[in-house]
Amino acid sequence: MIQILYVLSFVISLSIVMLLIPPLRKLAFKIDFVDKPRKDVERKIHREPIPLTASYAIFVGFAVSFLLFSKESAIQTAAVLAGSLLLLVIGTVDDWYKTQGKDFPALPKMIVHITAAVLVYLSGITFSGFYNPLSGEYLLLPVWLQFVLTILWIFGVTTVINFSDGMDGLAGGLTAISAGTLFIVALTKGQTTSAVMAISLVGVSLAYLRYNKPPAKIFMGDAGATFLGFILAVIALDGAFKQATVLSLFIPILALGVPIFDNLFVVIKRALQGKPIYQADASQVHYRLLRTGLNPKQVVAFLCLISMCFSLTSIILLLLGV
Repeated sequence: MIQILYVLSFVISLSIVMLLIPPLRKLAFKIDFVDKPRKDVERKIHREPIPLTASYAIFVGFAVSFLLFSKESAIQTAAVLAGSLLLLVIGTVDDWYKTQGKDFPALPKMIVHITAAVLVYLSGITFSGFYNPLSGEYLLLPVWLQFVLTILWIFGVTTVINFSDGMDGLAGGLTAISAGTLFIVALTKGQTTSAVMAISLVGVSLAYLRYNKPPAKIFMGDAGATFLGFILAVIALDGAFKQATVLSLFIPILALGVPIFDNLFVVIKRALQGKPIYQADASQVHYRLLRTGLNPKQVVAFLCLISMCFSLTSIILLLLGV
């Protein structure tokens, strides 16, 4: 019965995205909601206008599966969906600015992202503590530290997935790998809700990749990338981080290893150079690899392979029971 639950979650989320993307793509061209190439922006590597409407299909596909099969409480379900909608709205505004050849200010986005994270925290989905591997005692963190770590985690993962969305198939591929890993973790720990969320995210990501693989027919924009990052962060908080030991805290971090470690490097580099850390540029690893002479398909394949290695390492940690 449980296996059927996960199969249905996957099939429904995938099918909804597959069905919705074609009409949303046509609508984008009609209303000119497309990402136009810009010669003045190094990270814009596509050569023709691409629709920016995949985020709505992704959100609907996930939300339907989540509402149908999740065992989350009403408050937590409302918090996750409300936070998702906030990101979808501010992401849409940001994406609209892109269609006009402009950049939306970082501060309003940051405020909305933090607000979405606070909603999740207030619903009870938090990083509350961990088990001491030496004594076996559960160390409950002070409330203020629970708040800070929870907000930092959600905000951080949301941001790094968004920053990773710079090449056809990359953010979708990394999300599918990370969500698949978190699904295995949730299954092993008997966490049904986290498993449903994770397998639903795998479904929407794979369906999106059907249309976003090189050369992409559609983009999810900031609205979709921030949504995927937000849900990945929530899955980890609601699953892998629950009742974790010190070493097993690295399991979700490794599952998201490529975007986390790359963007930590980028943020530190920007800070040392005195540049705004939240401003998009072409310093991420996928752009650096492009400059070495690899083509976009090779870059995506290489980074997905590295992500799989990180994920396998996290699963080994899980199986070792650390």
